[in-house]
Amino acid sequence: MKITGFRQLHGDLGWRTLSFLKVETDEGIVGWTEYYEGAGNLGLNALVAAHLERLIGQDPTEVELILTGLHSRTLQAPGGLNQQAIGTINNALLDIRGKAMGVPVHALFGGALRQRVPCYWSHFASYRVRYPQFVGDAPKSFDDLSRLAEEAARRGFKAVKTTTILPVDGGFSNYRPTTGESSGFPALNAEPRHIAGIARVIQALKDGAGPDMGVALDCNLFFKPEGFRQIAHALEPIGLYWLEIDNHDPETLAFIRRSTSIPIASLEHLYGRREYKHFLDRLAVDVAIIDPIWNGFSESVRIAALADVYEVNVAPHNYYGYLSDFISVSLAAVVPNLRVMETDIDCVPWRHEFYTHAPEFVNGEMLVPNRPGWGTDIDEAAVLARPSKIGKAVAGR
Repeated sequence: MKITGFRQLHGDLGWRTLSFLKVETDEGIVGWTEYYEGAGNLGLNALVAAHLERLIGQDPTEVELILTGLHSRTLQAPGGLNQQAIGTINNALLDIRGKAMGVPVHALFGGALRQRVPCYWSHFASYRVRYPQFVGDAPKSFDDLSRLAEEAARRGFKAVKTTTILPVDGGFSNYRPTTGESSGFPALNAEPRHIAGIARVIQALKDGAGPDMGVALDCNLFFKPEGFRQIAHALEPIGLYWLEIDNHDPETLAFIRRSTSIPIASLEHLYGRREYKHFLDRLAVDVAIIDPIWNGFSESVRIAALADVYEVNVAPHNYYGYLSDFISVSLAAVVPNLRVMETDIDCVPWRHEFYTHAPEFVNGEMLVPNRPGWGTDIDEAAVLARPSKIGKAVAGR
């Protein structure tokens, strides 16, 4: 089998673009993956195409040989966009290999340890605050937040996770200071009103969630360590599933973790085992978050194995489309040290049009698919019918 060409398609997902990579072969088997150029990673589309052009004529089932070659050609610029491009190609090649063998991708890695994966509802309430034109009415009161959490609890989700939303007149607003969208840029100081507002939001969600469903908070890079510690201190009496933060310094993150009884989840911004090792060596996290879209599935499995050496459980980072759900659930199925899987429930109403199969959830758990490859394919016509603003579909040879 030989790679004969590829195609990149870009679909409109409301407030963002979702990109799809199709790798074609001379035997008619195609590999699909999805990726995202919109998180400070402009240029990823061109880089994916540049790397793939050099793979024309190679056997796509020799996944490790291809990955080793790609890494050898990027030794002077490891990680970052290069790793995202390699990860994208990795995921498409695994889809081909699974389909060629007639097995799901998880079978290529020893088979599934579990047939259902516990999930948490990500960007809970915060997407409705930010994008009500796409996902439904925005909450206007703390009672509204509690009622939303009650809905998630009824559906059986392990937890809900919100980003920093603050009460304002008539409702709520997202607080995102690192991008300049909110006050606080660029100093990232946490003010008393931020701490108080976050605490009120979390309390309202916890009131609706009840005792059996967790509430997590994702603060990203929105504050300095001083602010993260103040937020953790304020939320300790309420109880939090985890506090999710990012920090570039392993010692600092470890210090924050030691200062609170709340579990700390982090590391979604890292690439590869070598970057994770610095944080794991310093016992900086309770939960290591791994992005299998950015790192690629093969490297993500290795990162999870490394975390297991440190007795740390992992959680797939997953805020893309349905194909990412399938990739993430496959990762969650093969690693023993799983904490929980992230999934976005709120999205544009036409998301399902892009895929031949949608994820199946039963009582808050995603069923692990057993169809060959990732378990879903892309409907090209549907994607082309909803083109994004970043450009037309691009084909390579």
